[in-house]
Parts: sequence; structure tokens; C-alpha cells
Amino acid sequence: MKSLFVVAALLASATAFADDEPANTSEIVIPGVDDVPDQSEPAPAEPAPVEPGEMPTPVKARLMNPQPARSVPRPRPVVDDGDGRLEKKEDTVAGGTHWRIKTGAGAVHVWVPPGYDRATAGTVIYVHGYWTDADGAWREHNLARQFRASHQNALFIVPDAPSSNEDSVKWPALKDLRRAIARANIKMPDGPTIVMGHSGAFRTVMQWVDHKLVQQIILLDAMYAGERAFDNFIDSGKRADQHKLVVVAAGTAQSSESFAKKYKFAVAREKMPGDYAGFTKRQRGAKLLYIRSQYEHMQIVTSGKVIPVLLRLTPLKAL
Repeated sequence: MKSLFVVAALLASATAFADDEPANTSEIVIPGVDDVPDQSEPAPAEPAPVEPGEMPTPVKARLMNPQPARSVPRPRPVVDDGDGRLEKKEDTVAGGTHWRIKTGAGAVHVWVPPGYDRATAGTVIYVHGYWTDADGAWREHNLARQFRASHQNALFIVPDAPSSNEDSVKWPALKDLRRAIARANIKMPDGPTIVMGHSGAFRTVMQWVDHKLVQQIILLDAMYAGERAFDNFIDSGKRADQHKLVVVAAGTAQSSESFAKKYKFAVAREKMPGDYAGFTKRQRGAKLLYIRSQYEHMQIVTSGKVIPVLLRLTPLKAL
């Protein structure tokens, strides 16, 4: 099926930054936006392998003309529409309380950090990419440790999601995922909801852009398609003025940069900083922040150097 080649085709189209880019400038110039210098961390010496079927790209790229939005197949969704109490198992992971909930749409992991205060907490929903599932991502990507390293007061949720183009979106409606958490007798906080998705997670995340509770979306090398949905979230939707979007790119540099170039309010930065202090004030407050990552596709979610830092860019309260 042609859909099997969507990811590979997009990755193969990524190009490199122009040679005349300022060597010590952390922000990339977007037409209509002033450049602001900043310091950033050097790239790691040994990049990790990328996912099967995906190609590594150079560390640098330039902002290019927008490409037409690409469509992806939308298989019949799987929905957990039961009413009874859901089974869950509880243990301690990375010093926090962890539950694994069994649902008709796959496993859902829920974790709260030590010192969690529901009265002031928000929610982070992390959606994994292809070639794994919620159990695999939870275990192999050390997500609890990365969440704890962010020092954010939040209920962290990791639901099952498609592992290939042939898989259906497990949770097409965010309200159904929230309902499943409630059916497991876990009360969600009232603070801001942040959605973070890696790679093929865009198929799930793009269906949640109109949910009234989602305030910020963080795409981790995930701008393969769904541009219209993210346009709606950041620009044309009825609550767009309340939203923020962070787009991190490695293999998706071409489509991510093209998306950012459309918006005069976009701020672009080259390389992830070593910590939150490495972001400029302008970058921290950006409605749309584009980051060209020095970490490759899988390193973005396994290195522990991206997820914790980006979670500091949210309106969540620090622990």
C-alpha cells in the first residue's frame, strides 16, 4: 500500500541549512521576525539509530517554501466505549505512583511524581510513535524518569497509539481517554492539558486540536502530515489565540520548517539547549516555537535531553 511509504518519502525530502547561517546564533531567521542570538549545547558525538524505514538527515536545514498538506489513511478507529470499572495495577516507578490501566483500546499508563499536588496540577498526555506500543514506550524510553526530570506538577498519561500506518487510531476522541482514566478511579486535575506526540503520533494528536482543554501541543519530529489541523490549533480555530505549539524536527525538517515559515509570529531556534535556562525570553513566550534538533529521530525521545526540557516551556507548575 502507498501509505506504507508516507514516512519514508517525507524523510527523504529533508535538506540542509544554508552554509551562510550565523555559526553562533541559536535562532533561525524567519521573514518578518528579528533574529535573537542565544547559546546552545553541542550535538552528541554518537547519534542513535533512527526508526526502521526512516533516513537520518543533516544537522542543519533552512526554512523552505511551504509544501501542500499531505493526507494519510484514516482506518476505522478502535473505541473503548464501556461503562464499568477498568482494571488497573499500581506500583512505584521513578519514585512516583504508577498505574497500568487495561482498556479495550490498549494499555494506558498513568504516573504522578513524588510531591504531586492535584489541587494545582495539570495533565500531560504523551503519545508514542510507530514501531512500539504504550508498554514498549513506557519501558524502553524511560518515560517516568524523563517526566520526573521535568520537575512539573502533572498527571502524566501514556495511552496506546498506532504502531504503523495499518493500525487504527486508538483514541480518536480525547474525551474517551479522559473517561477511561475516570473509569479506573483516577481523578484528573483541573489545570492545563499539554499534549506531546512523537513521530506517527500526529495521527492521534491532530484529532484532538479542537478539544477545549488542550492548551499546548508539542510535536517531536511529528510534522509528517495534518498541517491543516495544526493550522486550526495555532491560527484559525476559535480558541487559537489561547494556544501554543512547539515543533521539534530532525527527519521532518522540511515540512516542519515550511509550516513555521507561514507564520510571522513563529520563532525558530537551532539546537535544543542543555536546559530551560538556555531558551531566550522570546523563545519561552513564543506562540509557535520551531526547534531544529541536533538529536536524531529516536534520540529525541530516548536521550532524556529533550522531553524534560520542553515540558518546562509549558504553563504547568514546577514541583
